[in-house]
Amino acid sequence: MGPDLSCPIARSLTVLGERWTLLVMREAVSGTTRFADYRDNLGIATDVLSDRLRKLVDHGLLARVPYQEPGSRSRDAYEVTPAGREVMVVLGALQEWGAENVPRAGAPLVERRRISDGAPLHVAFVDDTGREVPVDDVEFTLTPA
Repeated sequence: MGPDLSCPIARSLTVLGERWTLLVMREAVSGTTRFADYRDNLGIATDVLSDRLRKLVDHGLLARVPYQEPGSRSRDAYEVTPAGREVMVVLGALQEWGAENVPRAGAPLVERRRISDGAPLHVAFVDDTGREVPVDDVEFTLTPA
């Protein structure tokens, strides 16, 4: 039996649910654009990387942008789209949760900071007034379509 695709979490996982996909997106939002750089940074097999990049392009998280270095053939770079930028919240939540709940001694710490002033950030639920809501005060409810 397949996933219940009426659930937005299940639909999101059809796009982002594979380990390498999230790691490719981590690299993309960190500025990686070229196939060889993804391959080298991640240590990923080229066929797997090709598949993940194609899927991310097909779902609108990355866009192919041709480029050509002098004397070389044209190649594709991969730029993050607005939908892809929104995945930063998911990546930030996974990073924050992993650092807290699956710590690894000696591993580098990734910090989330505001670009404008370097202030530290964390991922949170925020209400319509902009106030943070504690996780203990959050529930997921089903509403009719």
